[in-house]
Amino acid sequence: MSEIEISDEGGIRVITMTRPEVMNALSSSLRRRLLAALNAPDGIRVIVLTGAGRAFCAGQDLADGQGLTPEETERILAEEYVPLLMAIAEAPQPVIAAVNGPAVGAGANLALACDVVIASEAASFSQAFSCIGLIPDAGGTWLLPRLTGSARAMGLALFGETLPAAEAARIGLIWEAVPEETFTAHWQARAARLAAGPPAALSRTKAALRASPGHGLAEQLALEARLQGECVGTEDFAEGVAAFLEKRAPRFTGR
Repeated sequence: MSEIEISDEGGIRVITMTRPEVMNALSSSLRRRLLAALNAPDGIRVIVLTGAGRAFCAGQDLADGQGLTPEETERILAEEYVPLLMAIAEAPQPVIAAVNGPAVGAGANLALACDVVIASEAASFSQAFSCIGLIPDAGGTWLLPRLTGSARAMGLALFGETLPAAEAARIGLIWEAVPEETFTAHWQARAARLAAGPPAALSRTKAALRASPGHGLAEQLALEARLQGECVGTEDFAEGVAAFLEKRAPRFTGR
């Protein structure tokens, strides 16, 4: 079995990590394959990242990284993790993490780096880094305080405790947790809804929200104005207004 499987259908690219024997732990080759897969072809409107088997991702493959020097560790984070996380942030499409099971360490932060996190109630999240003498990486120290606030971020990072998906949703760490038996159908419906939406508006919504933490109010308002102007110039905006006035569902074409 290859380390990932890719399915492109209905404007949706589903990327499945397929190392279930090691809970989809992130080897160097898996990181490279994920990075390549995130570069989706034209016509893909939504990307979904999920895992095969009982886990979403157990984080760094410790066997793959055994014996690393400090210098090698820094290089791997800079050359392999950073491009992967930035590819998610900079993808024009919304990226959904469909978290089917435990997401641990870098695996948790890989999920949290996505634009929307939908988890099965059988899933969980753990910043287990401190348990092996490390700090949160793969963006964890940036993501956690922005998602949960500083108090919860500090507790999650210092204690490294496992957080059930339902609790993760309650505190705002993820978008939603759904029953295990309806999980797959639910994220598929969510992805299909986004794929049927106006791509230019969704892409610019993502870009604006991603930029917000680094902007002051005036700078963000200027960005909003520019991006909104771009949206108004699309055929999808005209179609959306026409559909509203005609009391029908819009048919967005991506133009």
